[in-house]
Amino acid sequence: MEKRGTCALTSRIRKNICPTSKRAQVTIFIIIAIVIFVIGILVYIFFPQIKSTLDRGVKNPQTFIFECIEEEIEDAVEKVSLQGGSIEPENYILYDNEKVEYLCYTNEYYKFCVVQQPMLRPHIEKEIKNEIEDEVRNCFNSLKDSYEKKGYNVNLKEGSVKVELLPSRVVSTFNYSLTLTKDYTEKYDSFNVVLNNNLYELMSIANNILEWETTQGNSEPTLYMALYPYLKVEKDVKSDETKIYILTDKNTGNKFQFASRSLAFPPGI
Repeated sequence: MEKRGTCALTSRIRKNICPTSKRAQVTIFIIIAIVIFVIGILVYIFFPQIKSTLDRGVKNPQTFIFECIEEEIEDAVEKVSLQGGSIEPENYILYDNEKVEYLCYTNEYYKFCVVQQPMLRPHIEKEIKNEIEDEVRNCFNSLKDSYEKKGYNVNLKEGSVKVELLPSRVVSTFNYSLTLTKDYTEKYDSFNVVLNNNLYELMSIANNILEWETTQGNSEPTLYMALYPYLKVEKDVKSDETKIYILTDKNTGNKFQFASRSLAFPPGI
């Protein structure tokens, strides 16, 4: 007897099923081909970024610099905040082992103080910038070494460093130019590190207190705390009538403190 193929059966049902199975197989192959084609396009488009991520151990240059310099910026901001806005105060009073700078001062009696840092914001920005510049340079050199060890051709050009006190944040911008080449080229023109800190607001309130010191010889902390519920204002008066003002954000713990001596009276009066 002549053998027949699987599909050559007399059953009408069998005849109907077999062609349908072939069509289903063809459809599956088409779908698989489309998926492979799409994956190929995606790999072609995103392979440089994927390879870059793998090469860097999931650390791009911006992340590298942020992690390298963040702590240094935090330390500099804390230092100027506790010392009246300067890294190395010149005219200061020791308070809790901190050199707290006089932002308003007179060594005479019966006289209003004179503001010592009339441009407080630019002064603080410059102090932070000067404090972190060396470490910024070290971080970029470390970044360069790290990529060269991974086989990259690295072109690094040193640029300027800028620090800005802005509402609720301190922004540091490093205008360094970086070009990385390895099968493809990546270029970076600048790097930013943003620190969440409200030194800007605390400094602004300090400036307002200084206006009272220069015109009235004193200020009332409770007025500021009534206006700013998040704020704690302390005033510690010393024997020579120096006043230490301590401004603290109750939500974050951020602090700014400074000294003033204004409208002082001789002992016994």
